[in-house]
Amino acid sequence: MDVARWSFLTNHARVLVCIAHDPGLRLRDIATAVGITERSAYAIVADLTEAGYVLKERDGRRNRYQVQTDLPLGDSITRQAAIGEVLDVLVEPHVRRPVRRRRA
Repeated sequence: MDVARWSFLTNHARVLVCIAHDPGLRLRDIATAVGITERSAYAIVADLTEAGYVLKERDGRRNRYQVQTDLPLGDSITRQAAIGEVLDVLVEPHVRRPVRRRRA
């Protein structure tokens, strides 16, 4: 069986993991890490933002993202696990970079 042809995680989950690792990643970098086009990365980030799982904030010419870890997965198969619980399994908490706030 060739595991390289498929993944347990959807592209949405993989993008969320990228953002959790580094909230300042550019869409180009997210796309490269996940193995999708930049256009697909944009659409997925837009989906995650629209659903409220990710907050997007302008920081100069770039965007910074913040994962809303307290929100439930919304998956009827799983118990009411929060996004943060899943990210704790996929991204070690000490590896996650905190969101840096711009000083006013």
